[in-house]
Amino acid sequence: MNFSKCGFVLVFSFLYAWGAGTALFAQQYLEEAGDGGVRLVDVMTLDSTFLLDIRYATTNNFTGEQMYDCGKCYLREPVAELLIEAHKEFKKAGYRIKLFDCYRPRPIQYKLWESVPDPRYVARPWKGSVHNRGGAVDLTLVDSTGKELEMGTPYDFFGERAHQDFKDLPADILQHRSLLTETLRKYHFSPIRTEWWHFDYNKNKLYPLSDLVWDCN
Repeated sequence: MNFSKCGFVLVFSFLYAWGAGTALFAQQYLEEAGDGGVRLVDVMTLDSTFLLDIRYATTNNFTGEQMYDCGKCYLREPVAELLIEAHKEFKKAGYRIKLFDCYRPRPIQYKLWESVPDPRYVARPWKGSVHNRGGAVDLTLVDSTGKELEMGTPYDFFGERAHQDFKDLPADILQHRSLLTETLRKYHFSPIRTEWWHFDYNKNKLYPLSDLVWDCN
């Protein structure tokens, strides 16, 4: 493979699966020229206790089509580090983060726009999404058994019931949403109005839009 022509460098590292004793060969970083040296890192190589449910790597998403060849969560390194700190706080309270989407290559943004050309729910691809910068995460919380906390709607529900300011919900659901939002705010993640699951790193404009696609091998 000619890495200079590809425009990015694959940095491989061995990861050891705890309890299994087997080495996993992973593409830990996606690097691109001109990004100020801030790499996209595979979050699971830094903290394997996150749960992954990357919906666009399946047909279980609002398009009904598989968008990613495989499910991985990449974020800019400072964003990943802050998310890990938030995860530590959630784990102390008996919860874990489940990740639905992280960095999203911009070509996929065009495909999503074709399915739902509505800027309330899908960012205009020619402007780019914070996901395309590696500065946004879609997530929820699970309890000690791995069961998702009730948040009032499924992930990627397009309607007022999923909005942050929709309050006509049972008290426990409002508490779950508040726990998610207020904890993540401490670590410099801000919610968006129309999606309870989406959080942007506050300084995401520091990072460029990217078209890079990860390796599934």
